[in-house]
Amino acid sequence: MGLLARLAPHLPYVRRYARALTGDQVTGDSYVRVTLEALAAGEATLPPSLTPRVALYHVFHIIWRSTGAQLEPRGELEDDDPSRRLMRIAPRSRQAFLLTALEGFTPSEAALILDAEFAEVQQLIADAQAEIDAELATDVLIIEDEPVIAADIEALVKELGHTVVDIAATRTEAVDAVARKTPGLVLADIQLADGSSGIDAVKDILARYDVPVIFITAFPERLLTGERPEPTFLITKPFQPETVKAAIGQALFFHPRKASKQAA
Repeated sequence: MGLLARLAPHLPYVRRYARALTGDQVTGDSYVRVTLEALAAGEATLPPSLTPRVALYHVFHIIWRSTGAQLEPRGELEDDDPSRRLMRIAPRSRQAFLLTALEGFTPSEAALILDAEFAEVQQLIADAQAEIDAELATDVLIIEDEPVIAADIEALVKELGHTVVDIAATRTEAVDAVARKTPGLVLADIQLADGSSGIDAVKDILARYDVPVIFITAFPERLLTGERPEPTFLITKPFQPETVKAAIGQALFFHPRKASKQAA
C-alpha cells in the first residue's frame, strides 16, 4: 500500500487538529501540506514502531517545530470563539489538550507524538484543564435522582470552580429549575425518580436554551442506538472523577456561546 493510501483516512483529522492548533484554516492546512510534501520527498519518514495515525501526527509536530511556528491569537476572532479561548492556553499545553480532548489520543500516544515524557503530558493536560476551568466557570444544573451520586457530582463541579444552581430528581423538576435560572451546563442521568426520562428533560431544555449537556448514566445503550444524533459527551456509571472533570472542561470549551433560544 502506498504512503498516501495509508495516510488518506487520517488526513481530515490531522487537518482538523492543525486548524484548531493555529486558529486558522489556511495556516493549519498549509502545515499539513508541508508535512505531506516532506513525507513524499523522503525528507521525513513515518516511524515504523508507531501506528500510521500516531506517526502522521508525530511527523506533523516535527515539521511544526522545525519551522519555529508561533501560536498566536488571530485578531479577527471574537472573544467568545473557541479558537480565541484556545489561543490563550500556553502552546505546549494547547497541543497536549487538543491531541487528547479533540483527537482522542491517549496521554501515552500524545507523549509519542510530542516526543515528551508521559508525566509531562499529564501535567500539560492538567495545566490546560485548569486554565479552561478558570475561564469558563458557569452555573450547572444536575439532573440525578440518587442523592449520593448527586452529591458526588456536585462536589466535583464545585471543585472545578462552578456553581450548582439546582439538583433535579425528575423531568418536571429539571424544567422548573431551568425556568428559574438558566444554567451554562447540564449534567443529566437518563432514568429518574418518578420513572420520567432525563433524555426527555434535556430535550425540553434544549428546545428553549442552547447549553452543553453531559449524560452520566448506567444505561449508555439507551443513548447509543444509532437511530438519532448521539450525545457528544456520555459518561458511564460508575464513573471516574477525572473523567467527569475532563468532560466538563471539554463540553464548556468546545460549545460556542450563544444566546438563549427563548426571547428575552
